[in-house]
Amino acid sequence: MRTNSDFTPLFRSSVGFERMLNALEAARRAETVDNWPPYDIVKTGEDDYRITMAVAGFSQDELALSQEENMLVVSGQKANGEDVQYLHRGIATQPFHRRFELADHVKVVDAELVNGLLTIGLKRETPEEVKPRQIEIATAQAMPKAEPEQIEAGKHAA
Repeated sequence: MRTNSDFTPLFRSSVGFERMLNALEAARRAETVDNWPPYDIVKTGEDDYRITMAVAGFSQDELALSQEENMLVVSGQKANGEDVQYLHRGIATQPFHRRFELADHVKVVDAELVNGLLTIGLKRETPEEVKPRQIEIATAQAMPKAEPEQIEAGKHAA
């Protein structure tokens, strides 16, 4: 069952959340047809994450990982060097292209392929300039009361 959500009121009443709201709109419209290869996303710490993809049958040379701004792209393409007649083919070898939308300041820190599982380590590294900071409130210095300047009229001889 799909529910339609209208994010227009949020666009009208928020400032600076356009990217998040556009991502919600895109996710709502996206049709998830391809669910291969299977993957897990795990939060391993306060700012640490791990994506594990089951890529059995793919070697390290047949996999590619790239990060462009906030998009992580994992793709795989089998080499076409086999001239084998299969009686049954149960191990998937079709090419794939999986995208993961990353939050701001999330970077790929490592990736490894072990026993058919591609594990990608991610870490949120918040720059100092966007971390919360304490702002000092200055107190207004009481200005000393200035006596009004008096102009003394000199006595003129008439």
